[in-house]
Amino acid sequence: MFKNALVYRIEDWALPTLAEFESRLAGSRFIECGATQPESAGWVAPRGDEHGALAESVGGQIILKLRSETKAVPAGVVKTQLQAQLDRIEKESGRRPRGKLVKELKQEVVHTLMPRAFPKRAETLVWVDAKAQLVLVGAASAKKADAVVTRLLELLGGGARLALLQTALAPASAMAAWLVEGEAPAGFSIDRECELKHPDGEKAAVRYARHTLDIDEVCAHIQQGKRPTQLALTWHGRVSFVLTEGLALKRIKLLDVALEGTGAAAGQADDGFDADVAIATGELRQLVAALLEALGGLHQPEPAVAPAPAAPAQRAPWDPVPA
Repeated sequence: MFKNALVYRIEDWALPTLAEFESRLAGSRFIECGATQPESAGWVAPRGDEHGALAESVGGQIILKLRSETKAVPAGVVKTQLQAQLDRIEKESGRRPRGKLVKELKQEVVHTLMPRAFPKRAETLVWVDAKAQLVLVGAASAKKADAVVTRLLELLGGGARLALLQTALAPASAMAAWLVEGEAPAGFSIDRECELKHPDGEKAAVRYARHTLDIDEVCAHIQQGKRPTQLALTWHGRVSFVLTEGLALKRIKLLDVALEGTGAAAGQADDGFDADVAIATGELRQLVAALLEALGGLHQPEPAVAPAPAAPAQRAPWDPVPA
C-alpha cells in the first residue's frame, strides 16, 4: 500500500473518533478541476468506492487518502499562442506590447487553453497510528508530505501539532558508519545500492546500483568527505526499502516472507482491503520501531540553560564607598 513514506510524530493532538474524522473529511471531498481551474485536491474513499467512507479503521489503524488533480498547458503551446497575439497587435497598432501587458496577455492565453488541458491525478495515503502516536504519509518528498499534513491539520483543527520524526543519530552519519564497518544494525542487512554525495558546493556524487558495497572504494569515498544520501536496506528479510538522509523510506517492498498467507487472508474480505492494511501496517509499524532504535531513538532537544548571573562589578580604589 505504501511505496514511499515519511513519518511524523504526534506532539499534541486529541485524536478525533472515526465518526468525527468522517464528518470533517466529508466537507472536503475531492471535486475534479473545473474548466479553467488549474488544480484541485480533496479526500476520497481509501477502498476506492466513489461514495464510500473517507476514514477507514482496520485493527485500530486509521487510513485516509488524499487525491490531487492538476491541469497545465504546455509551455511551448503558450509561447506560440502568445507570440502570435503579440505579432498581431504589433501589426495592427505598430507597437509591440511589453511588460505588464505581455503578462496579462499570457494569462489570457493560459485561461483560454486551460479547458483543453488534460488533468493529471495523484493519490497519497495517510496512516494514523494512534497507539504509537505516529502519522505516516505515503510520500518521499518532505514538501509533498508537509502539504498533505498541513491540509489534514487545518481540516481537523484542535491545536494539533505534528513534527517530522527526528532521531538522535543523523541518518547520513549512521549509514556512513554501517558502510565503513560493513555491518548494518541488528535485524537489518545492507543491499546493493547507495548514493554518496559531498556536502560542498559542487556536490560531487557517486552512485552504486546492483553492486556490492563491502569494498574499499566505498570507504575511501566516505573518508574523503562524501556522505550517504541513500542506502538500500532489508529488514529481517521481510521488507526492503531505501533509507534517505532525510529519514524518508523509498521504494518500500514487502517480500515473500511478509506476504505468506496473504491470499488466504484476502479471501476473508470482500475486496482484500482489510488484509492489505493489516499486513502493510503490521510490517511497517515494526520496521519504523526497529529503525528508530537503530538510529539511537528519538532526538531529545537539549534543555535551555539559564545564563549565569553577572558577577558584581569590581570597585576601584578611588570609587566612593556606597552608603
